[in-house]
Formats: sequence, C-alpha cells, structure tokens
Amino acid sequence: MKKNMENQSQNNNSPPILIKSNMIQLHHLIPHILLFGFGLAIGATLTSYLNFFQFPFQTSSNVTAAPLSHPLPLPPPPPLPLSSPPLAEETRPVDLLGPPTVMHGMEEKELFWRASMSPKISEFPFKRVPKVAFMFLTRGPLPLRPLWEMFFKGVDAGLYSIYVHTHPSFNEPVPPDSVFHGRRIPSKEAHWGSFSLVEAERRLLANALLDWSNERFVLLSESCIPLFNFTTVYNYLVGSSMTFVEVYDLPGPVGRGRYNQQMRPTVWPKQWRKGSQWFEMDRALALEVVSDRTYSSVFRRFCRGSCYGDEHYLPTFVNINFGWRNSNRTLTWVDWSGAGPHPRRFIRTGVNVGLLERLRSGTKCQYNGQTTNVCFLFARKFLPNTLDRLLRFAPEVMKFN
Repeated sequence: MKKNMENQSQNNNSPPILIKSNMIQLHHLIPHILLFGFGLAIGATLTSYLNFFQFPFQTSSNVTAAPLSHPLPLPPPPPLPLSSPPLAEETRPVDLLGPPTVMHGMEEKELFWRASMSPKISEFPFKRVPKVAFMFLTRGPLPLRPLWEMFFKGVDAGLYSIYVHTHPSFNEPVPPDSVFHGRRIPSKEAHWGSFSLVEAERRLLANALLDWSNERFVLLSESCIPLFNFTTVYNYLVGSSMTFVEVYDLPGPVGRGRYNQQMRPTVWPKQWRKGSQWFEMDRALALEVVSDRTYSSVFRRFCRGSCYGDEHYLPTFVNINFGWRNSNRTLTWVDWSGAGPHPRRFIRTGVNVGLLERLRSGTKCQYNGQTTNVCFLFARKFLPNTLDRLLRFAPEVMKFN
C-alpha cells in the first residue's frame, strides 16, 4: 500500500517537471527567433534601398519592381553635348593682353568696367612699348585727314593708336590704306554745350584704355593740326612727368558764375575751376576719369544751361583730386581774341609760315621743371580750305617726313 502511495505521489508531481522542461527549451529558442526577425528586417530594408536606386524613374504606383536576383540594367549615360558654335565676333570676350577690335560691340557698362582695370603688379608679362593714343572727337568726316596721314607716315605703328568718335549716323568710308581705316569706336550723339560731350570724351578714353600699351592720351577735333613731327610730339608726351589739363579760377559769370549750389558738398565753390576741353593725360589719370562716378554724376545733374560741362568737369575734377601732378595748361593752341563763345577760325589766306612758327615757339612755359618755348603741340580751328597750304608748309615748318 505504501508503494502505491509513492507511485501516486510521483504521478501528482510530474506536470511541474514537464512545464519546467518546456520553458528551458523555449528559452533556448528566443535568440534564434530574434535573429530570424532581425534578418527579415535587414532583407526588407535592403530590398527597398536597391529598388530605389535601380528604378528612380518609376513613379507610377502600378509598376512592380523586378526581383533582386534579376535587376533591370541602369539607363545609359546621356550623350556627350555637341560642340558649341563659335561666339559671334561682337560677343567674344576682349583679350586682356592684346588690343581689342575697335568696333567691339560691348555695352557701355561692360566697356567702362573693363577700362577701369589696373594691375597691382607694375611689370607687364610682355614687352611693352608706351604708345600715344590720338583720340578724335568729330561731328563727321576728318577734312584734314591727309595732313594727319602725312604726320603718321613712316612711323612705327607700335608707337601710337588712333580712335575716332563721330555721330552714330555718320558712315562715310575711309580708304583701306589710311591709318584711320577701322579706327571708329561705338559712338553716341554729342551736342555742343551739353554734358554729352564729356561722356563722349570718357568713351574715347575707355576704348583707348583697353589697349594696355597706351600710356598717353590726347583729345583732338576735326579742326586740329599738329605743329611738330611725330617724333617730337611722342618724346614730349611720353617723357613728361605731368598731365596737361588746363585749370584756372575765373571770376565772373562765365567762370564762378556757372557754379550750382546744389553741387555741395561734393564740389564747393572754392574748388570750382574752368579750362579748355582739349586735354592730354597719362594712363593713371585716364583710369581715374573713366572710373569716376561721384563727380560725373553731380555734373550730369546740375551742370546745365549756361554751365558747360566740357569746360568745367575735368578742370574741377583734376583740381580737387590730382592738382599736384597737373601742369594746369593745355597743349592745344586756340585763339580766343575775338568776341563770342567760339574761338577764331583760320581760313586758307590766314595760314602762312609766320603763323605756324609763332604757334610753335611764340610763348614760354614749364616742362619737367625747366623753361621751354615748346608749349603747344597742336592748334585749332583750321577750316578744310586750309589743307592745301598746310600740306605745302608741313615738310618745311613742321619737319614732316
């Protein structure tokens, strides 16, 4: 009976033993279950990642991705672009080291920006021979062109540049064998007595500054003549330590009386000056003139009516900022002995050897700190009918050729 009771007791204790055994087995399965689940998660993520990069162009919801075991090929690379057509001549960038084509087609904003450039390194990366820029501000033709061609004849073209600003509508052709052929710059209308004359002068300077070899800049008109041969003019200009902008203080209505009080504080009455329109300057001053926005803006707004910008802007600008390196005189002789707003004009019968000799050496002035009787290199106003006499006297008096 005792044995039966022991067997019954063992039968009553068996269920706990089975539960414990099952829990032990489940405990060993949990890591495998977690590992299996982690693997499923990685597989799903990898599948989405590959599908995204293999088929970025599939946006429709009914497109089914191909199985990973057989991925679709990537799309072929786009074809190489065809070679671009060459830029039109007027849109090509200006060569910074060589002189550009005179008719470059640049807008004025770009022109003045390029012209205002100045390197901080003084040494040039090429052999630079200083040139003189002869800038002609004209209404139309150059009636005295044969005289100037005689002036330039036989001269090394690497010593000078020519720029011509005319009325935009002027289209008279220049012979291909002339030194003036192809030297006309993009121009705008310029009216006597208005600030448009100053803008034309600055336009000439800007175009001339694009040639890095231009060192001296002289403004001339269609009625100007040279009083000396090229060699004398070149040496005089390139060898000068000063600029030649006429600057003087003139009391009265045609001097101080033209000042506008609205120009203050940029320009004060004591700084106001007058002078000839016909200047000569070096590269440093030319850069300052084309870069100026402060004074040119004031003159454009307030120098109107009886105030002639071409007689006051540059003299006042130089007086305020660069008077210490300016000679305060012009190199272009003009006869103001007559009454009226315009200088005396010379006709054919008024041109003779005596007149030319007097213009060449009839006054005294300072040049590089020394007294000289060579004060004027050019003269105006000579009418077209003086050409034949000038051509006759030039070899003898001016030593042309």
